[in-house]
Amino acid sequence: MNKKTFSSFALSTILGLAPFQLYAQDTNTSQSNSSDISWSAVVKEAKGQTVYFHAWGGSQEINRYLQWAGQQIQQQYGVTFNHVKVTDIAETSARLLAEKAAGKNKNGSVDMVWINGENFKSMKENALLHGPFVTSLPSWQYVDKSLPIDVDFSVPTDGLEAPWGVGQLVYIHDTATLNNPPTSYSEMLNYAQAYPGKLSYPKPPEFHGTSFLKSLLIELTENDPSLAKPVAEADFAGVTQPLWAYLDAFHKVAWRGGKQFPAGTAETLQLLDDGQLDLAITFNPNAVFSAQESGTLSETTAAYAFDNGALSNIHFLAIPWNAKAQAGAQVAINFLLSPEAQSRKGDITVWGDPSVLETQYLQGSAAKSQQFKSVAEPHPSWQAALEQEWLKRYGS
Repeated sequence: MNKKTFSSFALSTILGLAPFQLYAQDTNTSQSNSSDISWSAVVKEAKGQTVYFHAWGGSQEINRYLQWAGQQIQQQYGVTFNHVKVTDIAETSARLLAEKAAGKNKNGSVDMVWINGENFKSMKENALLHGPFVTSLPSWQYVDKSLPIDVDFSVPTDGLEAPWGVGQLVYIHDTATLNNPPTSYSEMLNYAQAYPGKLSYPKPPEFHGTSFLKSLLIELTENDPSLAKPVAEADFAGVTQPLWAYLDAFHKVAWRGGKQFPAGTAETLQLLDDGQLDLAITFNPNAVFSAQESGTLSETTAAYAFDNGALSNIHFLAIPWNAKAQAGAQVAINFLLSPEAQSRKGDITVWGDPSVLETQYLQGSAAKSQQFKSVAEPHPSWQAALEQEWLKRYGS
């Protein structure tokens, strides 16, 4: 069996530059004097505050981008912006729950969080979030309202978190060695059996590993309607049976015999570059470009989605209910939603994170960001259930 026998996927990009517009208020957008005064009061209150922003710290590109953003926020608003690097935002959720239990309703230790999915659901249910605040941000006018920004893993956001970027689960391959990669999970299993040891996925509960499980389950069950609802214990075994059967077969022919798994997306990229894996996984369709720019991946690599589409979601920014610097956090989020900040974030040589703004407000490569057909996330309760069962079966 030859790698060339697999059906090809044409990598597409959306071309066309849009004129850059500063994040200052659009003259065509009407805002009442009272809202102008209200936002001015927020900016005035924010000056001199220090914002502690809890966010994943596992990417050098993201960390460098946040350093730049912090410099801009300090220069333009007099707000100090500190990126508190965490490995899992669930750590921050636990901290906020502890502060809630202790009755610490003011001067909290966290001012701003990068969240979505299960963590948002948990924070919302436990009343850990400030708001609604999102539509009062001047930069809200630039957001693409056609995106699914009102729900987070099927949970209504209710203005408690601001959309920041678009995530899509895609794969990266080297066109020099694999022109026609598998375009479904069925083909992926066939490929793994034909070329043992050349495919794998990150170990759950790492975010990309769990996303792999959800995406696989959606295809195997033809997106069973129960996946959009809270997981029911009585139905879980039956719905997920095809998943475990698939993984039992896949692990036998996976990288290192399914006894060991990459730690995350960064390791899959390294293993792809080393020639140990034929596919790497990422939740950013533009990650391939920044990796090429930094020399992490060959210029012959490309990103693609399976034929059914890419598991997709919006990632968000939120403010805890007891944040000490609530005004500073709003100013920081407003800046991060500005065309200036979103254009830089979407620059494929900087981060390449697809923007949540309308394309007309973006400049450079951010305006050409590629996006694939979307597949909606399951209800967030499926995440923990899948992780627990995976660990029980394969975690030792």
